[in-house]
Amino acid sequence: MAKVGIVMGSDSDMPIMSKAADILEELGIDFEMTVISAHREPDEFFQYAKSAEERGYKVIIAGAGKAAHLPGMCAAIFPMPVIGVPMKTSDLGGVDSLYSIVQMPTGIPVATVAINGAANAGILAAKILATSDAALLDRLKAYSEKLKNQVVEKADKLASIGYKEYLKQM
Repeated sequence: MAKVGIVMGSDSDMPIMSKAADILEELGIDFEMTVISAHREPDEFFQYAKSAEERGYKVIIAGAGKAAHLPGMCAAIFPMPVIGVPMKTSDLGGVDSLYSIVQMPTGIPVATVAINGAANAGILAAKILATSDAALLDRLKAYSEKLKNQVVEKADKLASIGYKEYLKQM
């Protein structure tokens, strides 16, 4: 099965980026995760991005904060889809990361999810891969049905016990 690369600029991004890994695991998608700084170790970064296709990656999910160059640099080198995950930052709340990732020049697109939206990045990667994998598409449909059923269960519970009791149980 196609691989997804998950890369982040710092291990402090791991709690967020692990959400992408959790989704990929749940959907049975092979992935590799690593920490690489485009700024602090450019040679290692270039080797990672240049060899990603050869290693079987079909999508890269790249998380980055502040200047957030990692997703754009991946997209400049890797010929297939890159999904950027802007990290929430202490200085500007992640808006700096978001702007850095979405403001790519023509010809270097980076699909971008919400600030700290790594779970959606995992789902988006799965949807990209599912365009050529019928079994994965079936698993995605089942995942969506599971999400729907969770909402229906919560609505039924709310209707049966009322909002005050529901709030107490949250």
